[in-house]
Amino acid sequence: MKKAIFTLMMAALVSVSFAQENTEAKHWTNKGTVGLNFAQSSYTNWAAGGQNALNWIGTLNYQVNYAKDNFKWDNTLNMALGYSYFNFTQKPIKTDDKIEFTSLAGLKATEKLNYSLELAFRSQFANGFDYATDSMTRISKFLAPAYITLGIGAEWVPNKYFSLNFAPITGRITIVNDQTLADLGSYGVDQGYFDPNDTLQWIHGNRVRYEFGARAVAKLDIPLAKNINFNSKLELFSNYLDHPERIDVDWQNLLLLKVNSWLNCSLSTHLIYDYDVPFYETVTGLGGLEAQQRIEGSKVQFKEVLSLGVMFNL
Repeated sequence: MKKAIFTLMMAALVSVSFAQENTEAKHWTNKGTVGLNFAQSSYTNWAAGGQNALNWIGTLNYQVNYAKDNFKWDNTLNMALGYSYFNFTQKPIKTDDKIEFTSLAGLKATEKLNYSLELAFRSQFANGFDYATDSMTRISKFLAPAYITLGIGAEWVPNKYFSLNFAPITGRITIVNDQTLADLGSYGVDQGYFDPNDTLQWIHGNRVRYEFGARAVAKLDIPLAKNINFNSKLELFSNYLDHPERIDVDWQNLLLLKVNSWLNCSLSTHLIYDYDVPFYETVTGLGGLEAQQRIEGSKVQFKEVLSLGVMFNL
């Protein structure tokens, strides 16, 4: 399944890029980068203490766009996978992992406004673990979770640096393709439970959750100075069917500093808030018994990655 979906996404991008060879080549544009960023530290008889480490992150960003008359079609694929090695005889720790594919078709309404139809897919490559607890209990994997959204709306493009797409008619599917995680109610799906009429009968949790609401995506891509570029993407989603006031937030930022045509330094941040993703805390009850209690309102998730490495244009 993993290979099939990955192959389909790559085939879609490659097929439209080959379309440049036909008579409408002038309407197609494509660009992309592939990079490998890394960091390393080593200690020998270091009195203050320290931990040997090797960190690497591989990235692939590719765009294939089409524009003719009043119609445009933008396709973007962003992928990243990174690990930290503290001991090559032990399992490495995952530091970054994402698969994001978006396809937006637009029909010009005015000079700066387009009617839009956007499809988005987001998941990850590898298994994820809560390393603060242990490195054996899986809490995520490919297609667990995965998010598929399809929205109809309008895109405002006031200039070449900024765009805002608002889709008041949006369907979103959350997939948790792992029954153990689904039974726990991970990532907002309905969790498993014992049948109230037969307490020996376990009812498995749902692997899929359907939502219908509104989605807004704001994108900023602007050069701050020579060889310095800032990229930001803010995504908001409200589910009409269940507490529409609980807004899901997904905010990604990337500051890229190019030393030369292939060497770069980057700082990326990723903030997520999703009320439906449960977090728990340990509470102590009568008699000193401990239990896990869900935290009301979930938690803000935040990730920051600073790296130095090589990047090549495709």
